[in-house]
Amino acid sequence: MTERSQRPQRQPSDRPVIVLGGGNTAFAIAAKLALEGHQVVLWEDESQAATITPIRDLRQVRLAGTGGEGAATLALVTTDPAEALAAGDVLLASVPSYAHAPFAERLLPHLRPNHLLTLLPGNLGSLYFARLLRERGLNPGAGGPIIAESDTAPYVCRKTAPDTATIWGVVPAMGIGVYPASQTTDALDLLSRYFPRAQPCPHALAAGLGAMNPIVHPPGVLMNAGRIEYARGEFYFYEEGVTPGVVRVIESLDAERRTLAATFGLTLLPVAEAFHAAGFGPKGDLWAAINGSRMLTQLRAPGSLQTRWLSEDVPYGLRTWAELGEQAGVPMPVARALVTLGDQVMGTDSWRTGRSLADLGIAGLSRTALESYLS
Repeated sequence: MTERSQRPQRQPSDRPVIVLGGGNTAFAIAAKLALEGHQVVLWEDESQAATITPIRDLRQVRLAGTGGEGAATLALVTTDPAEALAAGDVLLASVPSYAHAPFAERLLPHLRPNHLLTLLPGNLGSLYFARLLRERGLNPGAGGPIIAESDTAPYVCRKTAPDTATIWGVVPAMGIGVYPASQTTDALDLLSRYFPRAQPCPHALAAGLGAMNPIVHPPGVLMNAGRIEYARGEFYFYEEGVTPGVVRVIESLDAERRTLAATFGLTLLPVAEAFHAAGFGPKGDLWAAINGSRMLTQLRAPGSLQTRWLSEDVPYGLRTWAELGEQAGVPMPVARALVTLGDQVMGTDSWRTGRSLADLGIAGLSRTALESYLS
């Protein structure tokens, strides 16, 4: 990774920032950045155009909560990828991991060497996009776009109306992994305009393994499956559902994640410390961090078991980590058990349809080869 003191090769510009997607976090990002004075273009795929229909005519997204208040006017709202990507250099994609494939299909023909594509968060999706770019003869960072991903979303937020996003908390220290890692300085120089306290990770794999959603969501949802189906989400997920017994499973899963990371020379914070460092809650054990969190205790449970807290975090999180563990010789029985249970609940086969190491272009790589590839 290059040092932060080096002169960046890519200079920030006053061109619009391009927000990709029409979900909770995309609306929140678009509104918050626009209220902060940035020009913002919002793009959503035509197949999901209904998500942006309520704001398309006036180009306004209302923001509420701790992230700011007001009606933000966007520079452009469009379903045309060519129009959107021609408007600016920095692309912020906050979409579920299972949307990465259709997004790649729409976006790759329009990606240019000047682009920085950042997945918020990525679940190692940066390596997926990098593989696709390489197959098209575009080497990221070497004549091709830079690809980055965060370890968490920038905000705890929800759409609270078709044209409104509410932010309950801003993550102060979002980690950013960049592919290739040699372009980290350039990427952070660009992203710091929008996320001033973002911190560099050693590389994209570090950001992917630093994700907390796959650690917390699957155990919490699966161990509250009956209540979720019965109450249809009418309870507070973290405050009521993440009990001491659930916490023990989360911490066991987290121990596997950190052991896996250690085989690649990475030292990751335990989940309780990571929650505190990210600003989610007070210092202490995970129980204390969650129950003392103004952000997390306001979140209700999913309304059904067909939730991205399983459909994303199992096949695009735990399943990928488990295969990486197998390749690295690290047993991950808790992760595998949760994948098995999640598949039974959802009626899916994550081992067949989830994100594989082959999808990421890193299957069969030794630690040395992988570190070289990431750099």
